[in-house]
Amino acid sequence: MSRRGERPMVPEAEFTSYYGQPIINPPVWEPLDIAGYLFLGGLAGMSSLVAVGSDATGRLALARVAKTGAVAAAGLSLVALVHDLGRPARFLNMLRVFKVTSPMSVGSWLLAAYVPAAGVSALSAWSGRLPRIGGLATAAAALLGSGVATYTAALITDTSVPAWHEGHREMPFVFVGSAATAAGGLGLLAAPVAETVPARNLAVGGVAVELLAFERMRKRMGMVAESFDTPKAKPFIRAAQGLALAGAVGALVGRRSRLVSALSGAALLAASAATRWGIFHAGMASAEDPKYTVVPQRQRTVTPTA
Repeated sequence: MSRRGERPMVPEAEFTSYYGQPIINPPVWEPLDIAGYLFLGGLAGMSSLVAVGSDATGRLALARVAKTGAVAAAGLSLVALVHDLGRPARFLNMLRVFKVTSPMSVGSWLLAAYVPAAGVSALSAWSGRLPRIGGLATAAAALLGSGVATYTAALITDTSVPAWHEGHREMPFVFVGSAATAAGGLGLLAAPVAETVPARNLAVGGVAVELLAFERMRKRMGMVAESFDTPKAKPFIRAAQGLALAGAVGALVGRRSRLVSALSGAALLAASAATRWGIFHAGMASAEDPKYTVVPQRQRTVTPTA
């Protein structure tokens, strides 16, 4: 008996939702606070790594710039976080426990330890006093800074927001590349040209990592990647990519020009910030549209029939 192909009697289901209402509650985060917090944390943490490397190679002016940028960015990121929480007591309450499985708990403790270390490092660099203590603080800030620059990727991908959660594999690389782009850009902007080689190399490498990881993330995310093309997110993503490429080219061709280096540094800083704002707005858009929650879940639950 030959088998005949069966014809489906029920048409394939199309996506619908209850009056178009979101399936999940979008985060009640303000762009200036949280996107700024994501950007500043990356800039601070990676700048501390630049600082310890600059000290080790005798680039004292670059080290001073990196240390200053680290403590300023860390302080502002803490202010942004506290402002979003509503009052300082809420941040202090998060330090009552340490939960290794919670990115927010780990991040709160990282910031609480990092900001004083970065502050002592910068103070010693500018005053010239207590160099040994300053060196220890610089090393501590660099050690903690690697976590400060990256934990925010775990923080947002650990949520149920589709555009963030679906990018959990590549998002840490995007954030690391973006942080390196920002820290390198700061060095190009403010340090003497003679000392900017490490910052230049870091910035160009950061741009490459960020752009490649972001494109890989978009391809793997499928339809959820559409959220990066929404009206609020798309301008930031395009600006980030354009500024990053322009800044990288300027960093390579302007090795001896103070003006070109400074302009490249400014472009790279702006590119890193635009990346964080674009990712933030894409996440909010994906949380507000129920299809980005329901359709991927349906696709994961469908099993092929024999």
